[in-house]
Amino acid sequence: MKILFVEDDRIIASGLCYSLTQEGYLVTHCVDVKSAKTTLYENSFDLAILDLSLPDGSGYDLCQLIKAKEDIPVIFLTAIDDEVNVVMGLDMGADDYITKPFRIRELLSRLKSVTRRYDKTELVKTVYQFSNLKIDTAQAKVYKGEQEIVLTSLEYRLLLLFANNEGQVLSRNQLLEGLWDFAGEFVNDNTLTVYIKRLREKIEDDSQNPSIIKTVRGIGYKGGS
Repeated sequence: MKILFVEDDRIIASGLCYSLTQEGYLVTHCVDVKSAKTTLYENSFDLAILDLSLPDGSGYDLCQLIKAKEDIPVIFLTAIDDEVNVVMGLDMGADDYITKPFRIRELLSRLKSVTRRYDKTELVKTVYQFSNLKIDTAQAKVYKGEQEIVLTSLEYRLLLLFANNEGQVLSRNQLLEGLWDFAGEFVNDNTLTVYIKRLREKIEDDSQNPSIIKTVRGIGYKGGS
């Protein structure tokens, strides 16, 4: 897998490049927007890891450029962790948002999670109903009626968790573990609230009074109408 890594902190970049290379990834490192754009025009990548604040611009701009060029996962790696920027990053089409400082094991786990949706060989070829939604796991697509609902990788995985456990109450810890295929110790619990909110806005008729993903006070959430 070829990874574009854009990070101006050379100490962070050196350590992460080494770790990713040890895992078998081919990493191209850029330190600013200008060099990243040149590299993007000259090469194709399977995934991009982008710092948000760069010397000559923003990772947001690079994310838009990448998504317009090809459908690959994008992970933001940044020290900015407020909800507004998380939501903005997801709206830009990013698949994940990891804040500094981070652990290498965390990033590797989440890297594998976001690429899983894009690996069609791992998808079960089936179409099934969940509430008033149609989920096509062969294409990793979701439809409401005839209209396709465009979800990020994390939103899609979250929806599948509810669909695969329809009618069951899932705690926040269960959802975090399912999202990251990890114990959840690295995940910012507050971020789950953002993902639930964004998913509801896309799939519910009225996100303020959800009928597909319901809140179970003091416990967690339940999926299914």
